[in-house]
Amino acid sequence: MASRRLRVAGITVLAAAAAGALTAVVVRDQITRHQRDLFSPRVLRRLAALGYMGREPATVDNIRLLRDFLRWEPRKLLRRRARSIVARMEDEAAERGVPARLGVA
Repeated sequence: MASRRLRVAGITVLAAAAAGALTAVVVRDQITRHQRDLFSPRVLRRLAALGYMGREPATVDNIRLLRDFLRWEPRKLLRRRARSIVARMEDEAAERGVPARLGVA
C-alpha cells in the first residue's frame, strides 16, 4: 500500500517536472522569436529585439542591420538604445580589426 502511494507520488512529481520543462522550452522559444523581431510593428517586440542584439557579438552584418533599424525606427528612445549598441559593436569590431565602417553609409 505504501509502495503504491510512493509510486503515484513519484509519477506525479515526474509529470509535473516534465510539464514544467515543456513550459520552459515553449516560453524560451517565444522569447527568442520575439527578440529577433527587430522590425515588428509592436514596440515591445522591437525593444526585446534590441535587448537580444545588445548581447550579440559585433559583426558587420549586425552593425548594418542596426543601422537600417536606426533609419527605420520612429521612436527616439529605441533609436537611442540602438545607437548605443552600434557604438559598442563598432568599438568591439575595431578592437578586433574588423572594418565595421567600411562600405556602410
